[in-house]
Amino acid sequence: MQSRMQNPAVVLSDAMRPIQEIFKAVHSGGVDGRTLELVHLRVSQINGCSACVDAGVKSARKAGVDDEGLATVAAWREAPYFSDEERAALALAEAATRLADRPDPVSDEVWDTAATYYDEKQLAAIVLMIGVTNLFNRLNATTRQIAGAWG
Repeated sequence: MQSRMQNPAVVLSDAMRPIQEIFKAVHSGGVDGRTLELVHLRVSQINGCSACVDAGVKSARKAGVDDEGLATVAAWREAPYFSDEERAALALAEAATRLADRPDPVSDEVWDTAATYYDEKQLAAIVLMIGVTNLFNRLNATTRQIAGAWG
C-alpha cells in the first residue's frame, strides 16, 4: 500500500499547530491518559484508520493499557478489563463517532452515564478527543496513510 499524499495537516503546517493545541487542552482536562487513549483507539477502530490504530495501540500501551485491554477494546462491553468510567467514555466515543447510525446518536442515557463519572471539564476533554480523533481518522483514511509510517 502507498499513501496518496502526506497527511494534509502536515502539508498545510498551519493546520497542525491548532490540532496540537487541542491535544494539549484535552490532556489538561483531568481525564486519565489511559481513558483518553482507549477512546482514541476505539474511535480509530470504528473508522478503520490503520495509521491511527497502530499509533493508538502504542500510545495506549505507554498510558498503561495492558495486552488484554488492547486485544479486547473492540469488544469492551463483554471484556472484564475496563472500569465503569472507561466503559462510559467508550460508549460516548462510539455514539459520537457513529452519528449517522441512529436518529438520536448520542442518547441521554449515554450522555448521562458519562456525566456520572466525569465533570464538565472532563467531558469536554473526552468530546474533544473524540472529535480530533475523528478528524485525523478522516484525513488519514482519505489519503491512505500507512500504519507505522509516522514513527
